[in-house]
Amino acid sequence: MTNTPGPRALTDGELSALLAEQRFGTLATQKRNGRPHLATVAYRWDPETRIVRVSTTADRAKPKHLGRNAHAAIHVQGPDVWTFAVAEGAAEVSPVTTDPGDEVGRELLTLVPADARPDDLAEFWEQQIAERRVVIRLKADRLYGTALDFSS
Repeated sequence: MTNTPGPRALTDGELSALLAEQRFGTLATQKRNGRPHLATVAYRWDPETRIVRVSTTADRAKPKHLGRNAHAAIHVQGPDVWTFAVAEGAAEVSPVTTDPGDEVGRELLTLVPADARPDDLAEFWEQQIAERRVVIRLKADRLYGTALDFSS
């Protein structure tokens, strides 16, 4: 018999902190045939509203899947392979940004890390419009995850 630690459930605060610390995760949506669709995405977690935001284009699979079935989840790995967090909930897809500086365009700008923000906002917004950018908003109604603490 081995004396190895079992998984420890993370608290809500630990889960929220992990979601806030990371920038990449795996977004799960459901295809028409019921199979899962997984995609690595850059995201932002808002702990106040418990919303995960993802920038994508209107023509990609994710918005189409969510238009049929709003259930989604994002899996985020922690600082090691033994720690993870999942946020589950219903997701909505914003309208396509169509005017420079419109509400969706401004929301897209908030998803860009502060140190990578463009100097030319007009050029940024024009690119978002040309790419038909939207924001996926996953409203988390459940967080879960575990850690294996080998040091204890």
